[in-house]
Amino acid sequence: MTKLMAEGHVGRVLSVADGATMAGEPVIANSWRRCVVDHKLDPARRGPPLTLTQSELKHCAEPIDPLIHTATPELEDLYRVVREAGYCVNLADTNATILLSRLPEGEAATILRQWKVYTGSRFSESVEGTNGLGTALAEQRPILVHREEHFREQWAIFSCAVAPLFDHTGRLTGAVNITSCRADLDRPAHQMALAVTAQAVRRIEEAIFRAHFRDAWIAALPAANADSVQLVAFDDDQRILGASRAARHAFDLSDSSIAAGVPLSQFIRLDLDAARRGATPQVFRRSDGEPLGRGSISTPPARARSAGIQRREPMHDRRYDPLRRIAGDDPALQRSVKRLMLIADEDIPVLLRGETGSGKDVMARAIHAASHRTHGNYIALNCAAMPESLIDAELFGYEAGAFTGARRDGSKGLIVQASGGTLFLDEIGDMPLALQTRLLRVLENREVWPLGALKPVRVDIRLISATHRDLDAMVAEGSFRADLYYRIRGLQVELPALRDRRDKAALIAHIGTEDAPRARLSSQAWDALMAYPFPGNMRQLRHVLRLAACTAEDGIIQEEDLDLPPCGEPAVASDLESAERKVIVEALRAHGGRVAATAQALNLSRATLYRKIKALKIESVRH
Repeated sequence: MTKLMAEGHVGRVLSVADGATMAGEPVIANSWRRCVVDHKLDPARRGPPLTLTQSELKHCAEPIDPLIHTATPELEDLYRVVREAGYCVNLADTNATILLSRLPEGEAATILRQWKVYTGSRFSESVEGTNGLGTALAEQRPILVHREEHFREQWAIFSCAVAPLFDHTGRLTGAVNITSCRADLDRPAHQMALAVTAQAVRRIEEAIFRAHFRDAWIAALPAANADSVQLVAFDDDQRILGASRAARHAFDLSDSSIAAGVPLSQFIRLDLDAARRGATPQVFRRSDGEPLGRGSISTPPARARSAGIQRREPMHDRRYDPLRRIAGDDPALQRSVKRLMLIADEDIPVLLRGETGSGKDVMARAIHAASHRTHGNYIALNCAAMPESLIDAELFGYEAGAFTGARRDGSKGLIVQASGGTLFLDEIGDMPLALQTRLLRVLENREVWPLGALKPVRVDIRLISATHRDLDAMVAEGSFRADLYYRIRGLQVELPALRDRRDKAALIAHIGTEDAPRARLSSQAWDALMAYPFPGNMRQLRHVLRLAACTAEDGIIQEEDLDLPPCGEPAVASDLESAERKVIVEALRAHGGRVAATAQALNLSRATLYRKIKALKIESVRH
């Protein structure tokens, strides 16, 4: 940064601290004033943050080891979502000391290490000035500090999205931070990343609460804010044992009222007998009878056994067998399936991501079968296989005479048909933007307006979505709604390609017994199957084995019986196209979508760039 720019930044900070107005977020101006007036900090000071020794770091981490253990799976999921965009992921304690850090790859990691944005470094606002971790902890709310919004001029190369973390008592216990040094991402792009981070923190807080009150009843209440968790733990007499921070605020609960065992009936009405029978979800009402919304009640294991409820245990219940079979012996998929088993009866949306043929529909059916919705309908729609003009009517239904060609008695629509069960939207990345808006309203309001209808229809669905596309990139490009993405991505499960599975040999043997039971593989055929990359994944493997079983002589499948088209070069070409597309999209974004400037930067003619944009199906991109 030039001297003039540095002086400009320092001067702006000091003028705002002295009372001048500042455009943008008021929280930033308030923090700058604290830094100057309360902390006596100099915005021009340079130097690395305080970094703890290994023994000091261990001393800080020991008291919150259970938190780190609980948070790690969600942090790994968050890292998988944001690493390709160049973000690091950090977990910090209440002193803004980073206790756990995952760095991205490439140049971004080098810069983060150079500036010591990693495990052991401390970023408290009282020392480092306005920054994501320190200021989020000071304000106790999610915050984005974008580049020049940092107090110290040296941190202005970073953008930090941070959400504070609260424990089962509603007390501040740390924060989750993601940081990027990319100059081509504007504030709205980082704002979307903040929303993803806040959702990850919400799930961590819920896991902390449920682990602490695992022997109590737990009511999950509908919340106005999707990033909050309204959880209330109570005993058999419906006296409150604990409440999450959001529930404490909603019902004005204090430590003293909870310690006194305040009756739950003072705030909400629920049918505990229905919960004892295993009925969930149910509609909660306020104490005055006003509907509060639909929620769920988790039954404690001991109460479930004494009431005769057949509470399913993931390790033994046969209903989970299809999920276990899908996981096979692949460690990554086994971890994902274990998490799916734990949320089987929770109405948490699931997003399946994997290549074509990797088994997304099979997984979705297994999730439905493992849930309390197994007796409801399983309704599936492939958003890529249906003409855009028909998806609207198919999804939302229509009244009689709503349009020319409509059925005489109208149509319920797939969402209404799925009420009480599961709706599976395959290839949701191909859903038109206009329909994304309508689907978002359904998920927010839990009601459908059929075409031509005069009133909405209430629905109760579990949503499972699937795609082979990179929805994060689509959100950045504006071709997929960010708010819908955060609604459908409750738990994301990556379905690995067949070529990447650790148990590929076992899968080939198992599917061979299912699809070619009367034939066996020769050693040459086996070697060919093991070496083949299977771009069509499980679906292609099944087709290959079925055809081979029909053509094999004497029941022995030879290598020549296998219909394995060459795919080495196309696979490489596909990787190159993907890389080329990424370069062009980032260049367009950096140049505000201007083709002429982008072509010059990439050393291409405008005609060539236009052809590539069309061939790679790149939509309009703006900075």
